[in-house]
Amino acid sequence: MSDKKSKIDSALLKRVIKLTDPYRMLLFVCLFLAVALAPISIVRPYLVKLIVDKHIITGDITGISTMIMIFIGFVLVNVVMRYIFIYQTSLLGQLVIKDLRVRVFRHISSLRLGFFDRTAVGTATTRTINDVETMNTVFSQGFITIIADILGIVAIVGIMFYTSWQLALICLTTLPFMILATYIFKESVKSAFQVVRTEVARMNAFLQERITGMKIVQMFNAEEQEMDKFKKINRSYTKANLDSIFYYAVFFPVVELISSIGLALLIWWGTRSYLTDSVTFGALVAFPMYLSMLFRPVRMLADKFNTLQMGLVAADRIYSVLDDRSVITDNGTHEAVSLRGDIEFKDVFFSYDGENDVIKDLNLKIEPGKTLAIVGSTGSGKTTIINILNRFYETQKGKILMDGIDIRDYKLENLRSHISIVLQDVFLFNGTVFENICLKDKSITLEQVKAAAEIIGADEYIDMLPGGYDFKITERGLNLSVGQRQLISFARALVFNPNILILDEATSSIDTQTEAIIQNAIEKLIAKRTSIIIAHRLTTIRHADQILVMDQG
Repeated sequence: MSDKKSKIDSALLKRVIKLTDPYRMLLFVCLFLAVALAPISIVRPYLVKLIVDKHIITGDITGISTMIMIFIGFVLVNVVMRYIFIYQTSLLGQLVIKDLRVRVFRHISSLRLGFFDRTAVGTATTRTINDVETMNTVFSQGFITIIADILGIVAIVGIMFYTSWQLALICLTTLPFMILATYIFKESVKSAFQVVRTEVARMNAFLQERITGMKIVQMFNAEEQEMDKFKKINRSYTKANLDSIFYYAVFFPVVELISSIGLALLIWWGTRSYLTDSVTFGALVAFPMYLSMLFRPVRMLADKFNTLQMGLVAADRIYSVLDDRSVITDNGTHEAVSLRGDIEFKDVFFSYDGENDVIKDLNLKIEPGKTLAIVGSTGSGKTTIINILNRFYETQKGKILMDGIDIRDYKLENLRSHISIVLQDVFLFNGTVFENICLKDKSITLEQVKAAAEIIGADEYIDMLPGGYDFKITERGLNLSVGQRQLISFARALVFNPNILILDEATSSIDTQTEAIIQNAIEKLIAKRTSIIIAHRLTTIRHADQILVMDQG
């Protein structure tokens, strides 16, 4: 099992490293610095040995001054190179995750709605933000710095044996214990961190859902009930963090103990060796520095391996999204400048779960410029017809023709550009009224937005807002009334001048007075374009050319 896991991690690490392909030169610079820092770092203790043995003991003041200048020079070179190394590895990580965020968001944007039906918004947000940010540590504190530390350890051990093989062997007697403690710590913290990541995603999903639905929570006096649920999730998250803290609290004192034992052995044996002239005094001075330089990276390697593992856990979560192939296939090549609006459903079957058909053998034809009203009980498949017409979901059997061409043969963007939908549950973004109507499409001018608002009678309501079209709408449009939100959604649908207009219970949330204002506008609009109206109100469907009654698909 561990071998299999190791292989999976290796394959995943290769996949993560491949993300650096656009910044290959920067990666080579980081690797070069990792290699170069190893010998430069170990020069200082060796210079100390030379200063003591060749100049201090012999009283060579001039030589001491020269060697001190050389020592300071190496220190400065080491400081500058380490600064560049830290900055460049962090830069590499930031550049990679910048591209990865865009890639993840683009992929999520292309997924079918089924993905969002089964995935909590908070979970998707965690993947795009928290997990991508965690992946940065793979580069800034992960595999490159691990390479630098391992090379440093090899260089230190080499110079220790070169300086005094007896003292080197004494120092290394405690190294197996340090490695064992490090391995146990690494494995324990890795498990704890995986639990932490799971609990973070769980908490984000809970908070996203509850905060979004706070109105319902308060409406049904469920505050205490939801608070109890949150306390349980919070306790689990806190416990996961405390478990990881416990391992750190045990590991570092153990490391200090092992280091102290190593230093004690060094002093005991080194002093005896010096008194018997088998070790120089300079080596005795330099070796505590070597010992510190040896144990520090060994100790930090455990932390860095865990950091790398956490980055790979996050990467695995991200790739589980990127590898989700439930994307909307866009293999169509046909582009239409304009559509007549001739719609035909031929022997269409559709199921959300692949087993239970929501739409069963639907045959339907809507002539260009005609209006179809769809009525039926809840769950009968009314909204599903709109979803498959826009290719939010794919049908299992049959085909849907638009102007005699299968909708799958159209480029997806081109198909949807000719269709506008007004939903019952209006979603407005954080931004101005103008931005919400044109959806920041730079080709749409303020004059076009005002003209669309005037057609449906929304201009009067918008002008009454502070700032008019520059009025700042809060998240989901909660600082507007239901009627105002609906009017803005009508203006949004019309400003794109669609060939096909779809109203999905679009007037159900509007009061009688507001409905009267837009009813004439709706009648004018549906007279010019093919329209599909889902509604329960008779006033909304009385001018329909066809009425489709849906019953169990």
